[in-house]
Amino acid sequence: MPPVVHAAKATGIHTLTLDSPANRNALSTALVAALRESLADAADPAVRAVVLTHTGTTFCAGADLKSPCDPADFLALLREIAELPKPVVARVTGHVRAGGLGLLGVCDIAAAGPQSSYAFTETHLGLAPAVISMPLLPRLDPRAASRYFLTAERFDAAEATRIGLLTLHAEDVDTALAPVLAGLRAASPRGLAATKALTSAAVREALAHDGARLTELSAGLFASAEAREGITARFERREPSWAL
Repeated sequence: MPPVVHAAKATGIHTLTLDSPANRNALSTALVAALRESLADAADPAVRAVVLTHTGTTFCAGADLKSPCDPADFLALLREIAELPKPVVARVTGHVRAGGLGLLGVCDIAAAGPQSSYAFTETHLGLAPAVISMPLLPRLDPRAASRYFLTAERFDAAEATRIGLLTLHAEDVDTALAPVLAGLRAASPRGLAATKALTSAAVREALAHDGARLTELSAGLFASAEAREGITARFERREPSWAL
């Protein structure tokens, strides 16, 4: 099986590229495990920051509905990103859905291009954005979070920036990220670690305080009759039985 995460280091930046085209970089057991393993390499003292990006037209499609990872493993991944003493920068040029938004939200800085789109699709599948709410609610505009969590509406990069999901969006995401990465390269390792601890405090607190409860909620929802109907309807390309 080819690797689903590729790692590369260059001038202080440790780039992790999600590359699982068969399921649109969905959060499978294999992808979550590979990403956790690759993050460990960021401990290299020469690394100032991690860039998380992707191949293809989708950054992350959310949970792999055919073979979902254990919610506890996904929680562990989010905590490892939040607690990593180095900034993690998301570089997005494609679509982000459901659990993928949690991966995006736990990053310290997030930049996207004009072809990206976003949707919290859980309620249309008989689920809830339970685990991902922990890194997202401290960052998002509360009214916007209520709207998009509940309705599963799709929105674009400009709206994602307005509500706090993205740090910035631009026609050329790499040009836009150049000064960001230059600033991180010029920063001291201890200064970066201490500053990230300040800016990520609310996210880390939410993950530590509510992680067990919301992981249990997520697992229970995935096992429910509504979720079975919602996921089956998605695969069969039809509306679920509850849709009006």
